[in-house]
Amino acid sequence: MQIISQFAPLPLAQPEKGTAVAMGFFDGIHIGHRAVIESAVQWAKEHDAAPAVFTFKLPMVNKMKGKRLLSTADKHALIASLGVEYYLTPDFEEIKGLTPEQFVLGIVRDCNARALVCGENFTFGAKAAGNPELLRTLCAPLGVEVIVVPMAQFEEKPVSSTRIRTALEGGDIPAANAMLGMPYAIRFEVQHGAGLGHTLGVPTINQLYPEGFQLPRSGIYITRTRIGGVWYPSATGLGSRPTVNDDATKVTCETFIPGFSGDLYGTDPVVEFHAYLSPSKKFDTLDELRACINNAAKRAQEYFV
Repeated sequence: MQIISQFAPLPLAQPEKGTAVAMGFFDGIHIGHRAVIESAVQWAKEHDAAPAVFTFKLPMVNKMKGKRLLSTADKHALIASLGVEYYLTPDFEEIKGLTPEQFVLGIVRDCNARALVCGENFTFGAKAAGNPELLRTLCAPLGVEVIVVPMAQFEEKPVSSTRIRTALEGGDIPAANAMLGMPYAIRFEVQHGAGLGHTLGVPTINQLYPEGFQLPRSGIYITRTRIGGVWYPSATGLGSRPTVNDDATKVTCETFIPGFSGDLYGTDPVVEFHAYLSPSKKFDTLDELRACINNAAKRAQEYFV
């Protein structure tokens, strides 16, 4: 997949064949986002065109969209896995002042678009003035087909990144995973911690959520961790470690991987979340903390049998 970071013409291998362009922010690549992208890929396949995605970049911390569910690298990898060949992602500042007419003409021109695909809640142009109905009106004289994909549903309500964030905040991992269409996962670099896990005989990998990422509910989770292509059942504690830490603002994500030994510092293993076990609590003794970690690890091993 070729990534173009400006609102500029795509370097199409065969310009005469044109493209089918999926449009949206696609922040979580959830089942609704995937339906839009897959519709563009399918249209391109049926009409001998190139599948493309148009989105935009925002600062890590911003007021326009919610907190991040995916890293940029993981977002790219997921979209590429759906069969997209061209990925156009200018900064939002570059496109925010365009009128709906300028926006559509720009995409059709730069992408040599033959079809534009969006969700039914898609907006575009300055002050989000454009909607799918206007998109059809603007594309008709250009001979560009418009495909509007219905919003995906979960429990009889539309799927959205906001609902996924709410599910994570509540520890409702099954709901978050159902709407994502895959397990919620993190892939952050392993950093040095206080070494308490080694002292207790339950060594953990320590990963810190970057600023701007959505945090799930604090507590203990059944997870599984991928190391070198191998998946290991694991138990993850997310929170301020109240037993050994008095600073409630210092949140860590620590994962115990029973049966694995090795140095993972500086690597970025994938940790998938599968079930919420219990809230974080302050134990009276380190022995109680060790027993809690071992119990969570046992439940993780049983979960993945």
